[in-house]
Amino acid sequence: MQKNFNTTSKTMSRSLKLLLCSVVLGFSIFLVPQPSWAYPFWAQQKFENPREATGKIVCANCHVASMPTRAEVPQAVAADSVFKTVVEIPYKKDLQEIGADGSKVPLQVGAVVMLPDGFKLAPQERWTDEIKEETQGVYFTQYSEEQENIILVGPLPGDQNREIVFPVLSPDPRKDKNYNFGKYSIHIGGNRGRGQVYPTGEKSNNNLFTATNSGTITSIDTNEDGTKIINLNNEAGESFAENIPAGTSLLVKEGDNIETGAKLTEDPNVGGFGQLDKEIVLQSKARVIGMIIFFIGVGLSQIMLVLKKKQVEKVQAAEGI
Repeated sequence: MQKNFNTTSKTMSRSLKLLLCSVVLGFSIFLVPQPSWAYPFWAQQKFENPREATGKIVCANCHVASMPTRAEVPQAVAADSVFKTVVEIPYKKDLQEIGADGSKVPLQVGAVVMLPDGFKLAPQERWTDEIKEETQGVYFTQYSEEQENIILVGPLPGDQNREIVFPVLSPDPRKDKNYNFGKYSIHIGGNRGRGQVYPTGEKSNNNLFTATNSGTITSIDTNEDGTKIINLNNEAGESFAENIPAGTSLLVKEGDNIETGAKLTEDPNVGGFGQLDKEIVLQSKARVIGMIIFFIGVGLSQIMLVLKKKQVEKVQAAEGI
């Protein structure tokens, strides 16, 4: 009897422990979500710096298609001043793409701006009315708590955000000796549309799919979720299946003979990622004033030389008479 009681107690204790673990796990998921679970900001957790040694921004690892990105950056800015960096993400108007569920959806856009050390997103109290109007509905995040100079935006509705304005605050080397006046590089990336590769390495349905086996297509089955299964047999009588995600358009039909590597679907991708580098000068007012004084001095010197030359010519002419 005592033995059965001890066994029952141990079972109840184990059950209570499992229940407690489940409750703690549930609260950790819903109340304290981990940033690493949040796609598409997966790169923030995997890469300390979003720009690789080759110069490639890591967004290109998932958004493998290439499209142009443009940017407008001032040639020079003063210390402790707010300026605008405008990222242009062009694509055709009213363009739609395949969503994860296979339906047609509008394109979304995103951008990353890698500023020099010391530069950061300007505090909202220093935004002008123009900047507030241009950034309405745009939410800015920094790449990490330690990297205020790397600013992310997106995903945003593409039809409303073909131009994204980043309000930037420049550092003041007069107050912080860690920074200097001079020329700096800015690295910019802009994306429109879904990626071709998920962070897990799997291909998304925003891809061209090819055959991994050769043979004759015996049937094409469509599942309730829109995914398709292409069944085929080869000459040896072996059966294979090609899984096609939802939303893709097939280029093959039942009875077709296909070879390994043959195209099974159309390429649905209409977006892409692009990056570029810009340069900006953190200019000192004292240097600008000094340069202006120098130019004025050079100009006055040239004028004095010309006047002196005229005077000498007059003297020589008078002595000649």
